[in-house]
Amino acid sequence: MVYFIGAGPGDVDLITVKGRKILEMADVVIYAGSLVSKEHLKFCKGNAKFYDSSTMNLDEIIEIIKKEDLESKVIVRLHTGDPTIYGAIYEQIRELEKNNIKYEVIPGVSSFTASCARLNAEFTVPEITQTVILTRLSGRTLVPDSEDLEKLAAHKSSMAIFLSVHDIENVVKKLINGYKDENVPCAVVYKATWEDEKIILGTLKDIADKVRKNNIKKTAQILVGYFLRDNGTVSKLYDKNFSHEFREGLND
Repeated sequence: MVYFIGAGPGDVDLITVKGRKILEMADVVIYAGSLVSKEHLKFCKGNAKFYDSSTMNLDEIIEIIKKEDLESKVIVRLHTGDPTIYGAIYEQIRELEKNNIKYEVIPGVSSFTASCARLNAEFTVPEITQTVILTRLSGRTLVPDSEDLEKLAAHKSSMAIFLSVHDIENVVKKLINGYKDENVPCAVVYKATWEDEKIILGTLKDIADKVRKNNIKKTAQILVGYFLRDNGTVSKLYDKNFSHEFREGLND
């Protein structure tokens, strides 16, 4: 059995309880060594086998899984954040299905939600936006033209941009063209919840300069949108005058 587990963004305690329990009983752990904290491995059994996938290709990963599965081992494929977001798990799952190997995907805390939490913010602010766009710049992995950053920014939704801080100038250019506003609040969170985390706040007008001065080139979330400032709006959820299934409003 193979378990794809989201290890969370950095802090080892942000793995789910279910994920930690499975990790503790794993016989084999294949982990993304360049991204996943090795502190997670301290929770494993003393005789567990560890494989760092950062230097491996897909064929090599699958060969290890096939070999260990033949011996009825509990195998954990430990991914950073949540494996369902930029986790490249489907290509692995496809190979497991070809070889009739059972698997399960265990979700984790994504870096985009961790980054928002570190900012004490909320992506979905009443009357401002109720939509969050997760995306990235086109690179060696191409992004469809219909999902170009400029086109997505035109919606003026909250945005979390992955895998793009290395080209922050291009990101900013596209966002300004889309939002039609260089004063949109922006934050770059480097290694959210890690000990060496950095948080840089600004607007589209100045964020690129700040990122460059801090020499941030990878492992960072770019969060953009009007949700990052106090807009003075409130939800209906706790409005004393608003009724819902469990509460009568004062005006009803």
